[in-house]
Amino acid sequence: MIIVMRQAAAESQIEAVIARIRAAGLDSHVSRGAERTLIGAVGDERGLTPQMFEAMPGVERAMHVLREYRIVSRESHPENSVVMARGQAIGGPALQLIAGPAAVESARQMREAAALVAGAGGRWLRGGVFKRHSSPYGFQGLGVEGLDLLQEAAAGQGLLTVSELADPRMLDVFLEQGVDMILIGSRSMQNVDLLKEVGRINKPVILKRGAAATLREWLLAAEYIAAGGNHNIVFCERGVRSFDPDCANLLDISAIPLLKRETHLPVIVDPSHASGKADLTPALARAAIAAGADGLMLDAHPEPAQALSQPGQALGPQAFAELMAELRALAAALGRHWA
Repeated sequence: MIIVMRQAAAESQIEAVIARIRAAGLDSHVSRGAERTLIGAVGDERGLTPQMFEAMPGVERAMHVLREYRIVSRESHPENSVVMARGQAIGGPALQLIAGPAAVESARQMREAAALVAGAGGRWLRGGVFKRHSSPYGFQGLGVEGLDLLQEAAAGQGLLTVSELADPRMLDVFLEQGVDMILIGSRSMQNVDLLKEVGRINKPVILKRGAAATLREWLLAAEYIAAGGNHNIVFCERGVRSFDPDCANLLDISAIPLLKRETHLPVIVDPSHASGKADLTPALARAAIAAGADGLMLDAHPEPAQALSQPGQALGPQAFAELMAELRALAAALGRHWA
């Protein structure tokens, strides 16, 4: 950590900062310039925070030198990591498609959705069973019954399953049901108790970006999971809150290469939630793959107009098939292929 002292900082104030560094068990290095004095904290700085020093008299600012997110950083693991689940790799040369309806509604709907996904070459069936809507009057999901329907439909097509977990108390149910990959939604990205719970298991986790989260906050959320021992983490960019009402969210394409620079973990994109509109999803999906994403999470529904959750963003069978044909050609042009 580096502490920058104010231009008029007294010697006693400099000594106080040095004393605090040493009290934390670290060494200090002082560099006196023409206008500023810089004090370096030498050693394991994880126990220090900038706020500890910025409240002290004479301190202008303090900053970490090393990444606060150690385990998930590329500094700690220079090579790209691959997250595995039942023979499927996320983060390797093959792109992964996760698709299905926003919410599990019925056995027939899920059978048709599974056939839709498998027919397009997908390997993962998604379906929400505990829905978290802004309004308490929105469809809240089928709960555990929905997990049964999701698993049955996926098994019928040989697909793996993805579903969102919001309540730490339900983790054991997800494990008992055999959900292949747990999704942490954007509303739960900073639910520390939930992050710690999924950190104690050895199962892949998709961590969506919060609607107003910076990349640093997102990476630190992943660090909570990794610090618990679970390094099977996949980042999912799904857009951030915008002032423009024409889109549900603003898809941050720059987050893909930025994350690739900062972390060794895979990065996928959810263009459906980013746009909130099915007709905008194909363009965002193409852009995500072109920017280097390792896969996509798409909202696909056999009858979008009848969907109980977010019908406006769901791709119907024809639109879904057409998009996947385009994405196969795009992947080939980029030297990649779909799993």
